[in-house]
Amino acid sequence: MQFFSEEQIRKSIGVDELIQAIRSAFARDFHSTLRMPVRTSLDLVEGVLLLMPCHDTELHAAGVKMVSVTPQAGVKATYSLVDPVTGKVLAIMEANYLTDIRTAATSAVATDLLAPPSVTTLGIFGSGRQAEAHLSALPRVRSFERFLVCGSGKSDLRSFCGKMKREHGLEVEAMPAETCAREADVICACTTSAVPLFDGHWLRPGAHLNLVGAFQPHTREVDDETVRRSRVVVDTYEGALEEAGDLLLPISNGIIGREHVLADLHELAAGKKQVRRDATDITLFKSVGCALEDLVTALLIVRAT
Repeated sequence: MQFFSEEQIRKSIGVDELIQAIRSAFARDFHSTLRMPVRTSLDLVEGVLLLMPCHDTELHAAGVKMVSVTPQAGVKATYSLVDPVTGKVLAIMEANYLTDIRTAATSAVATDLLAPPSVTTLGIFGSGRQAEAHLSALPRVRSFERFLVCGSGKSDLRSFCGKMKREHGLEVEAMPAETCAREADVICACTTSAVPLFDGHWLRPGAHLNLVGAFQPHTREVDDETVRRSRVVVDTYEGALEEAGDLLLPISNGIIGREHVLADLHELAAGKKQVRRDATDITLFKSVGCALEDLVTALLIVRAT
């Protein structure tokens, strides 16, 4: 059995390769080969424990990720890659960075499929690991010229912007929420907020949004107006319609119906559905994360050694 530390995983993952692998995995007609139940969520004393299993007979692989989310320790993730024939555990991985980069790579796939080619400004809400991962991944699919970040007020944005300069060569500007929402062509919401981050009226025509932070039915990063104005794609119907408060809350408020969710990432990547109609459409990709992304990433890590 192999063990992979966070540092080993950082060194082994090629982000461009991961983006392509995730896009290819979703573009397949995988419904006859993929077994991926909606993740199990177990309440802890404080926080939640998530289990995310996946078995894909076409990839000849299986695995499960265990994630704990607590106020004291934040997010802690571990991945187990399993031989689907023998049941033997082939590898154990520290999976925090794995989760960060596979989420950002999936957002990059959605951005490449939905955002207009001419976008120039990327806006990030949040200044944690997911924010950094998205700043690393999204410039690989669009030629951004300007980078904006909006924090919660509890974080040191000067330190974050300095780190992005040192590690990714990006000049990131700290901005208030309204400026970030009004001026960004592509917005990534990468926060732990349970309430909307900005007013949906502020969004510019043609904007594309990736929402990755909220993963429970009662939490959300955007308001009803944002969702109402947007043409919506989800990573998977099953996960989004069970866990995505960004969609479930406006559905329960009567603002949108189930039909407002126009496609999942498979239908989009496979070319089965066209979501963006013109340059003025606002598009929104809601991700709660799915186990296929973890499995594809774990296979790339093992094969890189």
